[in-house]
Amino acid sequence: MAGNSSRRGAVRKGEAKKGATVGSGGQRRRGLEARGATPPAEERTKHAAHRRAKAAQSAKQGRPSSGGRGRPAGKPVDGPETVLGRNPVVECLRAGVPATALYIAVGTEADERLDESIKYASEHGIAILEVPRTDLDKMSNNGLHQGVGLQVPPYVYAHPDDLLSRSRAAGGAPLLVALDNVTDPRNLGAVIRSVAAFGGHGVLIPQRRSASVTAVAWRTSAGTAARLPVARATNLTRTLKDWAGKGVLVVGLDAEGETSLDDFVQATEPVVIVVGSEGKGLSRLVRESCDTILSVPMAGPVESLNASVATGVVLAEIARRRRQA
Repeated sequence: MAGNSSRRGAVRKGEAKKGATVGSGGQRRRGLEARGATPPAEERTKHAAHRRAKAAQSAKQGRPSSGGRGRPAGKPVDGPETVLGRNPVVECLRAGVPATALYIAVGTEADERLDESIKYASEHGIAILEVPRTDLDKMSNNGLHQGVGLQVPPYVYAHPDDLLSRSRAAGGAPLLVALDNVTDPRNLGAVIRSVAAFGGHGVLIPQRRSASVTAVAWRTSAGTAARLPVARATNLTRTLKDWAGKGVLVVGLDAEGETSLDDFVQATEPVVIVVGSEGKGLSRLVRESCDTILSVPMAGPVESLNASVATGVVLAEIARRRRQA
């Protein structure tokens, strides 16, 4: 009944009162205490800098990273990668890719490709490590690694200012190539090979929305990436404008350019050829930064050329005119 103080639980025990008691038991004081300085980014496990540092440490210690068959493992920028598969591995070694470790699964059956890879690695000081097959399974999306993996360290890019100064110091007029929205590493590798073949001094790529110098690019370049510097610009448009202010002619390459390659008379001047992707072409800001837009004359019904093919055609013509000058 209401008001019946004799029923069980109706009487308060002792002097306890409803509501909050005096004090917080130290919780407020502890909440206001300083927690110390923020640790460095490399020590924060969820920070990108921590992942990069961990990947670099793994590469230094010779541990493999993950990946798929015949292609780089994980993100190809700013970190080591692992090429998987017997053909891709032996092709990378033939191209002179600066590998750090050759992984061979326990119990792998030998063939000519594996024998050649082992021989090359032993002759060039590349560590040969025998690992459990499950380690290579973890690197591959489908397990088709054929018992072989090759660890490749991250590429060391040049600074755009250093690239220009080195090209001037090499003698003659600088001949450079910049890529805009070229995302296929095979195109990048082919461009590097063409630049080296026709006397160019280097390649410039943007930091974002661009292919990087991965093992695939190394392989396509046939090892010339080891001899030709590649620079990476934070802002491609700003770098091109800076080079233009230093006396470099910025020439865009486009199928609908107003100047034909046959009429290009500045071949002996310092030049940077800017090449866009086959589909998108040059971006608007990059196009506006060019002093002239060059086109390659074609006799057939083909609308455009692959980026690396067009670059090779232009570089060959410029090299020919410079030899005749």
